[in-house]
Amino acid sequence: QKKRKKDQNQRSGAPGEMRVPSIRMLFLLSGSRHTCSGFFTSFSTRRGTFIRPLISSCSRISSCGGWKKSSIGIPKKSHKRLLFSSVEGSSRSVSSNVDDGKSPYYITTPIYYVNDKPHIGHAYTSTACDVLARFMRLSGREVKFSSGTDEHGQKVEAAALKNNLKAQEWVDAGSKNFRDLLDLLHISNDIFIRTTDPQHKKSVQELWNTLSKNKFIYLGFYEGWYSVRDECYYSEGELVDGKAPTGADVEWVRKEPSYFFALSQFEERLLQHYEDNPHFIAPESRRNEVLSFVKGGLRDLSISRTSFQWGVPVPNDDDHIMYVWIDALTNYISALGYPDQEGEDYSKFWPAALHVVGKDILRFHAVYWPAFLMAANLPLPKRIFAHGWWTKDGEKISKSLGNVIDPIQLVDTYGVDATRFFLMSEVSFGNDGDFSDLSMIRKVNANLANELGNLCQRSLTMVFKNCDKAVPTQIDPFEPIDITLLQSCKQLRQTCTDAMSQQAIHKYVEAVVTMVWDVNKYVDETAPWALKKTDPARMNTVLYVLMDALRYIAIMYQPLIPTGANAMLDQLGVPAEERTFHHLTDDYSIRFGMEVKKPVGVFPRIDVPEELLLKQ
Repeated sequence: QKKRKKDQNQRSGAPGEMRVPSIRMLFLLSGSRHTCSGFFTSFSTRRGTFIRPLISSCSRISSCGGWKKSSIGIPKKSHKRLLFSSVEGSSRSVSSNVDDGKSPYYITTPIYYVNDKPHIGHAYTSTACDVLARFMRLSGREVKFSSGTDEHGQKVEAAALKNNLKAQEWVDAGSKNFRDLLDLLHISNDIFIRTTDPQHKKSVQELWNTLSKNKFIYLGFYEGWYSVRDECYYSEGELVDGKAPTGADVEWVRKEPSYFFALSQFEERLLQHYEDNPHFIAPESRRNEVLSFVKGGLRDLSISRTSFQWGVPVPNDDDHIMYVWIDALTNYISALGYPDQEGEDYSKFWPAALHVVGKDILRFHAVYWPAFLMAANLPLPKRIFAHGWWTKDGEKISKSLGNVIDPIQLVDTYGVDATRFFLMSEVSFGNDGDFSDLSMIRKVNANLANELGNLCQRSLTMVFKNCDKAVPTQIDPFEPIDITLLQSCKQLRQTCTDAMSQQAIHKYVEAVVTMVWDVNKYVDETAPWALKKTDPARMNTVLYVLMDALRYIAIMYQPLIPTGANAMLDQLGVPAEERTFHHLTDDYSIRFGMEVKKPVGVFPRIDVPEELLLKQ
């Protein structure tokens, strides 16, 4: 096991980081005369920060709609390409250690707490799950994607009272805030579960009865430290300067009757499950945290309170309200119709392929939840992935600092696609990340507006103006440079699938961005603007190759930027029914002679506000 882990680490590097073998490193070989401001972009790997020339910025649109070489064009072979692993036969399914690449795919966000105001963390988790769900749908899999709101507990009851509202009125308004956020971000969830739903209450009480019948619940007394904010109990040894490890205030709960779940009986079973299923918790650093916690010893868990009333009553004992986490965690199966285990959704989609959570609630999902399921003799989810937190301009985000990032404002300022793109590309998924408006503007301008948007608009403009507003009806045989580019496009699906099977969303984005770089390099080397006079037949071939390459890119970009990608596909004339990954073959190439309408820009460039420039 130690040897396997060592070999894994040598192959993979640190969890959540972009890993590039040294023989595939990108080196910039161009001379200093090309280092003009605005024509280079940088990206980081675990081996350093590298610069990539923005090839699309080194050409400009001529008055007739074609390209003209600028005085600072990039010389051929000025850099080596960053390569990604690829496998011949781009249509095969890939399987990870926990996912066979074919089975029905159930993915969940955590349910969001109704007392919270939607922030960047909610947007981040939801977008990540949406990208994964869309990717799997386009791969041809049956997908069920669930999100929702957590609406019970002492804090909710207190907040409703403070605002002179009934608890149900309070949670209705809070739940709507999150529904609106999901709609705004174009999140494609199939289910929105609420813990106040009658079906959910039925599911929770049935699970309780099962645990009780299996003799894992008993009545006792609880006395100890409790954090209302975290909805969590803490031992004396876990407190830091008199507060919870999260920084939340704790209160001493004096001896009160409570039902307990016999969590201590599951210590060995959990450790055995972690050992037998090493990819159950990801990334690796989070798995180590959970192992350390469980090995430190588990105590039986208080799972009911008598000090408030807003929650699911314990069956046959209305004086007790269920502890919020046994209530909240059950949403993952209540959303599928549990306790009806023979129902279509539950029988098809459980166990879940993936729970995505923030690192702060990993303990509940990786310790309590599997223990509850073990006690009920129910299958465990296949994988739990805990992502990191966001900071802003290098500082921790907090209400007291006034730097909370409002995702609604982000979308209003930059647009949906730009917001989704930045959140998924800026950070290695699993790591912490830092947000700044300047970083977002620069990344979106570089990768979407300059590289992809300009490429698409210029390609289609030249077809529109030089090919009688239609795809050429006849092209010459492909030359080696054409074949190489199209082969790379065909391999793109497999590269992205390999990344997404491991939730390496940043690698998926990186692969498509690099493909766009390669297409821009192809433009630079084939110079279609010059072929119009010297070799019109060759120009037609180059423009056809460009359109088909853009088809591959736009189809692969749909999970991440669905609005912009589909706008590109509309302009390329790709039928709506031919936009899945199954259609990434020669059989569905751009049709000869198809009408091309006057192209319009898809990804507008964002102007940098002067106040941001002054902060540099």
